[in-house]
Formats: sequence, structure tokens, C-alpha cells
Amino acid sequence: MIKEIVKSLSMLAVLFITVQFSVFPQSKVVSDWSTDIDVYHKNLEEKHIDLYNKISKVEFEKELSSIKQKLHKKNQIDVIIDLMRLTRKIGDGHTSVSLRTIKKHVFPFELYPVNGEWRVVKAISKYKHLLGKRLLKIQGMNVEEVAKRVSEVAQFVENRHSKIIRTGQYMTISELLFNLGVIDNSQKAEFSFLNDYNEEFEAVIEVVESNDYRKREKEKLERKEGALKQPDNAKHDFLWFTSLESLSAVYIKFESYPSFDEMKTFGASVLGHIQKNRTKRLIIDLRNNGGGDFFVGTFLAYYLNLADSIDWKNGVYVLTDKVTFSAATSNASQYRQMLNAKIVGEPTGSNPTGYQDMGQFTLPNSKLVITYSKRLFRFQDTFIEGVQPDKVIHYDWKSYTSGSDPMLEWVFKDIKNENN
Repeated sequence: MIKEIVKSLSMLAVLFITVQFSVFPQSKVVSDWSTDIDVYHKNLEEKHIDLYNKISKVEFEKELSSIKQKLHKKNQIDVIIDLMRLTRKIGDGHTSVSLRTIKKHVFPFELYPVNGEWRVVKAISKYKHLLGKRLLKIQGMNVEEVAKRVSEVAQFVENRHSKIIRTGQYMTISELLFNLGVIDNSQKAEFSFLNDYNEEFEAVIEVVESNDYRKREKEKLERKEGALKQPDNAKHDFLWFTSLESLSAVYIKFESYPSFDEMKTFGASVLGHIQKNRTKRLIIDLRNNGGGDFFVGTFLAYYLNLADSIDWKNGVYVLTDKVTFSAATSNASQYRQMLNAKIVGEPTGSNPTGYQDMGQFTLPNSKLVITYSKRLFRFQDTFIEGVQPDKVIHYDWKSYTSGSDPMLEWVFKDIKNENN
């Protein structure tokens, strides 16, 4: 009898321990996320320059409350996507949920939108045969529907131009596609493509961890700057200049931002070259520039403005595209004002008037990084979506892959017409 009682008590103890350890972790996860959401709310209210400029405080807090009430039914990626969806409603491209600290997986290729089509422009060697191919479906779902679902949660979106770019960047994250109901296996999926002969074919593609993907060697198709080549003595791939003697022009590749000291050295070098050669024209290429320190770009304008040989009435051009973001958008708008530049290319992915200058904080438990806008820049009195070019030119797939550059070629032609 005593043995049976002891046995029963032992079984109850085991049962208690089992229940305790199955419930407590879930309870702790809910508690941790609840704390993180409170920190998210508190910090955005304290740090964002104008949190409720597009979504009301009532609606924002109602959605936060709804997320918290359903935490016991959700996993980590569910909660993150809920926060991504809500953060998009704040309505500026610098207030976002960053996924850079979150372990995730990607299908190991990259997409770029050209002529309304999603094309593979980069891939690891295993899938290099997909380069240039047009994506049609993911797991049987038309790419248009996939893009629609992803676009609703993609981050760092400022306007319809950056929305397209960001959608492509998020469309290969497997956890996101799984959560949105696009795929039913987060480790692999079937993709349908169209080849160069307009024949549809399928490929089963396996995911890789995102950090691993960044380290892997990749084959790529890239937009070319025509016949322009980076000088051998350029300190950076993203910032250099070259002389176009036949056009009496200097081309400046400005794809990212250096430090103030580096820009001082660079600006002085460009100015010295212009003064020595009595150069008449400037071409500043801000395409694919994701932003940085706007005031560093202003420093470049300071040096350029000292060049008296430049034709300040008709001789300055700035190239932009949908990937011209943040500070690069501000500098494009500023160069139009300060340098009397003619903008050529696509509308920018950020707005010339809007909330910018990004800060960030980290949620204590999930370690999720949240970014926010600290300043309001006003480079135009009238709100528009992106800096609108004086001459609008979009990429087309033929020029994208052939090495020709329709935007730069238009500038060359405009200069030659000016000379005639």
C-alpha cells in the first residue's frame, strides 16, 4: 500500500514538473514580448519627431493592444510581422522594424523590378542559371499576388517607388513567405520562371541562412555605366570621379557616403581637377545610393560651387533612380537648388519633404532593432512622392543587361546638342 502511494506521488511529481516546464516557457515568452511591445510603444512616443502624423494615437494603441492579447497564440515571426505591419502605418521610410539581428533564411538569389517584371539579378553559383530569368510564380502563386502580400509588411518604405524596391528585397525571406501563406515549407519551395525563349520552367530552391548568403560568392547582372571605368587610384568603389574630355565634363560616382574628412579630400581633388582643366560640366550619379549623412553631401556641393569654369546655367546634371534613398534624395533636391542641376532618371525612393534622420533602439528581450525618424526635412513646399526628374527615363531590360545606360546616354546627347 505504501509502495503504491509513493509510486503515485512520484508520478504526480513527474507530471507537475512536465506541466511546469511546458507552460512556463510559453508564459515567459508572452511576458517577454509584452515587455518588448511596451518598450516599442514608449520609445517611439518619446523619440519619434511626430509619431501620429499618419496614424492616430487611438488606432495605434488599439492595434498594439490587439497584438498583445493574441501573444499566446503566436510564434516569434508572427509577432514580428504584426509589428512590421503596424510600423508601416506610421508612414515614413526611416521608422521601421529592422530584421538584421533576427536569424532568418533566404532563397539565395535577388530580384529587381524592370518594366513591371521581377528579374533575377544575383544568385549563388548553384543557381546562376536563373540570372536574367523572369519570376512568374512561387509555389503556384502568381508573383503579383506574392508581391502584394509582401509589400504590405516590407519595411523602409517611403513612397510607391521605394515600395517596389523593398518588396523585391523582402520577397526572398522564407520565414516571411511562410507566414504570409505563400509557401508551406520554410526550407524549400518551387519557383516558376520564364526563360529567354518565353518557356516556363520550374526550379525547387532550398534556403540558406541569411548571414551565410551574404558571405557567399555570387554571380550577378548589374546595371553598367556605359563605357565609364573606375580609376585605378580610387579610394572607394562607391565614390570616385573620371574626366570626360570630349564633353568637357567630370562624372562623379556617388553611390554611398564617406566620412567628412574623406569627402573633404575628395571634394578638393575634384575641384583641383576641374580648375586645372577648365571643365565646363558636372554629372553627379546618385543612383543606387541608399543614403548616409546628408551634410557630407552638402560638403561636396561646397567644393563644386567654387569651380568658376562650370556652366552653372546649363551644365550640371544629377542622375537618380528608385534606389536613391534618404540623404541621397535630400542631396539630389539640394543640388537642384544650389547647383542648378538638371535631374535625370527615375523618381527617388524617398521624399524631398518628410521625416528623416534615423535613430534606433533595441527591444530588451527579442533584441529586435526599431528605427525611427528624428527630423523633418523640407526641401520643397509642395509634397511629392520622390524627387521628380526634369527628364524621366526608366530602365529597360535590354539596356540593363547589355551594358548601355539610357540615362547617362541622354545626358551625353543633351551636352552635344548644347554644343551644336
